[in-house]
Amino acid sequence: MKQERAIRNNLSPSKVAVVKCSEYEEGQVVEAVGRGLSLIGGIEQFVKKDERILLKPNMLVGTVPEKAVTTHPAVFKAVARHLLGQGAQLTYGDSPGFGRPDSVARKAGLSAAADELGIPLADFSTGSTVSFPEGHLIKQFTLAKGVLDCDGIVSLPKMKTHALTRLTGAVKIHFGCIPGLLKGEFHARMSDMERFSKMLVDLTRYLRPRLYVMDAVVAMEGNGPRSGTPRPMHAILVSTDPVAMDAVACRMMALDPTLVPTNVWGEELGLGSYTNIETVGDSVASFVVKDFKVNRTTGSTTGSMNSRLARILRNRVVPRPAINAARCTRCGTCVKVCPVTPKAVDFQNREAGGPPVHTYSRCIRCYCCQEMCPENAITVITPPIGRLLHR
Repeated sequence: MKQERAIRNNLSPSKVAVVKCSEYEEGQVVEAVGRGLSLIGGIEQFVKKDERILLKPNMLVGTVPEKAVTTHPAVFKAVARHLLGQGAQLTYGDSPGFGRPDSVARKAGLSAAADELGIPLADFSTGSTVSFPEGHLIKQFTLAKGVLDCDGIVSLPKMKTHALTRLTGAVKIHFGCIPGLLKGEFHARMSDMERFSKMLVDLTRYLRPRLYVMDAVVAMEGNGPRSGTPRPMHAILVSTDPVAMDAVACRMMALDPTLVPTNVWGEELGLGSYTNIETVGDSVASFVVKDFKVNRTTGSTTGSMNSRLARILRNRVVPRPAINAARCTRCGTCVKVCPVTPKAVDFQNREAGGPPVHTYSRCIRCYCCQEMCPENAITVITPPIGRLLHR
């Protein structure tokens, strides 16, 4: 494996275009995306006339674009216009963390943008199982029908923080190609960050999107990927290498790229490179935000779940989700999305009006509850012993 990595690092560097885009004004975004495409070889390199291309935005949950939870409609439209100009036949879609794809797309402003351009919503509710013998960890996936029906994918990630993987970017976006509740099964089976990240890398290796355009005009910092704070970054990133793109996003966040496991495993397993990158366009240094709020602690956020000792350490050391009772509206979203049985978070006495309660001995630290809480009532905290270890 080390020899393969050395060979890859002797190849031409992965090119990532970084282009200034100060706001979501439609003309400015179209121009920025066009400039980014030209810097990496031009749109004609990635699509041919009449090819069926799936646009894969981040549609985590239905909320307005201003909250920076989903790919902004202006970026979606800009990329779509360039692809349509090449004669591509477009569809779009994602499997949200919560809610129906059509409802989420409508609330996020993506369906209006798609309707304006005549782009139909693909089927992300049903799926089929595909074999991937080359997978290092996962040998088969169940993928949405809309993914399997296309000739190629163009991914539109949003620059955001994430409790488990630190960054939601160009690799993690493809988790949404797995339909519906099946995503919860992966969280339950692969609750530690390393295995979950290897799974994401295998998934992206199977899908092999042709192009990535990252919406970093306004990113999300803090309690991402849903309840964080919008942070203007004024950039569009364009690349064919998702690992390189995520590494550049890390640099902009002043985050060590090696702390994002999909970067490390992505290079190790041949998906891309975080060490051999050529940035083109505007200077990355001009976009760096040194006080960007993101988890910079070293070490995995989870460990092995297989032994009694590991379970004890997990409960006393590993960061865990915690509910702020004052913010909680008792909506039950956290209970619905918890992937384990019996639930690791549940109401003890809903009639009494109390918030859900975590049973940490069952909690696998997938942070689905934190990810999907609509009220920013769940944060990830580190127990006292864990804080001592991370000093």
